[in-house]
Amino acid sequence: MKKKGYKGRCEKRSLPKCQGVCKTYDAIQYAYADILQSDSTIQEFRCNVILNGLSEGEYTTDFVCIKVSGELMVKECVFRKYLTKPMTVKLLDVSREYWLKRGADWGIVTDAEK
Repeated sequence: MKKKGYKGRCEKRSLPKCQGVCKTYDAIQYAYADILQSDSTIQEFRCNVILNGLSEGEYTTDFVCIKVSGELMVKECVFRKYLTKPMTVKLLDVSREYWLKRGADWGIVTDAEK
Protein backbone atom coordinates (compact mmCIF):
# COMPACT_ATOMS: atom_id res chain seq x y z
CA MET A 1 0.00 0.00 0.00
CA LYS A 2 1.13 3.48 -0.79
CA LYS A 3 -0.23 6.85 0.20
CA LYS A 4 -2.20 8.45 -2.62
CA GLY A 5 0.09 10.86 -4.43
CA TYR A 6 3.25 8.98 -3.38
CA LYS A 7 6.27 10.88 -4.79
CA GLY A 8 8.84 8.07 -4.95
CA ARG A 9 10.63 6.74 -8.02
CA CYS A 10 8.11 5.39 -10.52
CA GLU A 11 8.58 3.19 -13.58
CA LYS A 12 5.81 3.43 -16.14
CA ARG A 13 5.14 0.62 -18.60
CA SER A 14 2.44 -0.42 -20.99
CA LEU A 15 1.37 -4.02 -20.41
CA PRO A 16 -1.44 -5.62 -22.45
CA LYS A 17 -3.34 -6.99 -19.41
CA CYS A 18 -3.00 -3.78 -17.38
CA GLN A 19 -5.75 -1.20 -17.68
CA GLY A 20 -3.99 2.11 -18.29
CA VAL A 21 -0.32 2.65 -17.59
CA CYS A 22 1.32 0.21 -15.18
CA LYS A 23 3.15 2.33 -12.59
CA THR A 24 5.47 0.42 -10.27
CA TYR A 25 7.32 1.95 -7.33
CA ASP A 26 9.67 -0.85 -6.26
CA ALA A 27 11.28 -4.09 -7.42
CA ILE A 28 8.53 -6.30 -5.97
CA GLN A 29 5.76 -4.45 -7.81
CA TYR A 30 7.77 -4.47 -11.04
CA ALA A 31 8.42 -8.22 -10.87
CA TYR A 32 4.86 -9.07 -9.83
CA ALA A 33 3.41 -7.06 -12.74
CA ASP A 34 5.45 -9.32 -15.05
CA ILE A 35 4.12 -12.41 -13.25
CA LEU A 36 0.53 -11.21 -13.64
CA GLN A 37 1.13 -10.44 -17.30
CA SER A 38 2.32 -13.99 -17.99
CA ASP A 39 -0.30 -15.74 -15.78
CA SER A 40 -2.95 -17.35 -18.00
CA THR A 41 -5.53 -17.30 -15.17
CA ILE A 42 -5.45 -13.47 -15.02
CA GLN A 43 -7.72 -11.66 -17.47
CA GLU A 44 -6.74 -8.09 -16.53
CA PHE A 45 -5.30 -6.09 -13.66
CA ARG A 46 -5.03 -2.54 -12.37
CA CYS A 47 -2.18 -0.96 -10.39
CA ASN A 48 -2.39 1.45 -7.46
CA VAL A 49 -6.16 1.38 -6.98
CA ILE A 50 -7.49 3.97 -4.51
CA LEU A 51 -9.23 2.66 -1.39
CA ASN A 52 -12.19 4.99 -0.92
CA GLY A 53 -13.58 5.96 2.47
CA LEU A 54 -10.73 4.95 4.78
CA SER A 55 -10.50 6.74 8.11
CA GLU A 56 -6.69 6.24 7.99
CA GLY A 57 -6.33 8.52 4.96
CA GLU A 58 -6.05 8.03 1.22
CA TYR A 59 -4.12 4.90 0.30
CA THR A 60 -3.83 2.69 -2.76
CA THR A 61 -3.76 -1.07 -3.21
CA ASP A 62 -0.88 -2.39 -5.32
CA PHE A 63 -2.76 -4.78 -7.64
CA VAL A 64 -6.43 -5.53 -8.25
CA CYS A 65 -6.84 -8.43 -10.69
CA ILE A 66 -9.77 -10.03 -12.43
CA LYS A 67 -9.28 -13.71 -13.08
CA VAL A 68 -10.60 -15.48 -16.17
CA SER A 69 -13.21 -17.09 -13.87
CA GLY A 70 -14.46 -13.59 -12.93
CA GLU A 71 -13.05 -13.79 -9.39
CA LEU A 72 -11.46 -10.68 -7.89
CA MET A 73 -7.88 -11.04 -6.57
CA VAL A 74 -5.98 -8.35 -4.66
CA LYS A 75 -2.25 -8.34 -3.86
CA GLU A 76 -0.21 -5.99 -1.70
CA CYS A 77 3.57 -5.90 -2.26
CA VAL A 78 5.72 -5.52 0.88
CA PHE A 79 9.39 -5.99 1.63
CA ARG A 80 9.93 -8.56 4.40
CA LYS A 81 11.86 -6.08 6.55
CA TYR A 82 8.70 -3.93 6.85
CA LEU A 83 6.36 -6.74 7.93
CA THR A 84 7.19 -6.12 11.61
CA LYS A 85 6.53 -2.36 11.46
CA PRO A 86 3.30 -1.43 13.29
CA MET A 87 2.09 1.01 10.60
CA THR A 88 2.68 -1.57 7.85
CA VAL A 89 0.71 -4.18 9.79
CA LYS A 90 -2.11 -1.69 10.42
CA LEU A 91 -2.34 -0.70 6.74
CA LEU A 92 -2.25 -4.32 5.57
CA ASP A 93 -5.11 -5.14 7.99
CA VAL A 94 -7.10 -2.17 6.66
CA SER A 95 -6.54 -3.33 3.08
CA ARG A 96 -7.45 -6.93 3.92
CA GLU A 97 -10.70 -5.90 5.63
CA TYR A 98 -11.58 -3.49 2.80
CA TRP A 99 -11.17 -6.11 0.08
CA LEU A 100 -12.61 -9.09 1.98
CA LYS A 101 -15.85 -7.08 2.43
CA ARG A 102 -15.94 -6.85 -1.37
CA GLY A 103 -15.44 -10.59 -1.83
CA ALA A 104 -11.85 -10.47 -3.09
CA ASP A 105 -9.13 -13.10 -2.69
CA TRP A 106 -6.59 -10.98 -0.77
CA GLY A 107 -2.88 -11.70 -0.29
CA ILE A 108 0.62 -10.35 0.24
CA VAL A 109 3.60 -10.56 -2.11
CA THR A 110 7.04 -10.29 -0.47
CA ASP A 111 10.64 -10.40 -1.57
CA ALA A 112 12.60 -13.66 -1.22
CA GLU A 113 14.24 -14.65 2.04
CA LYS A 114 17.98 -14.11 2.11
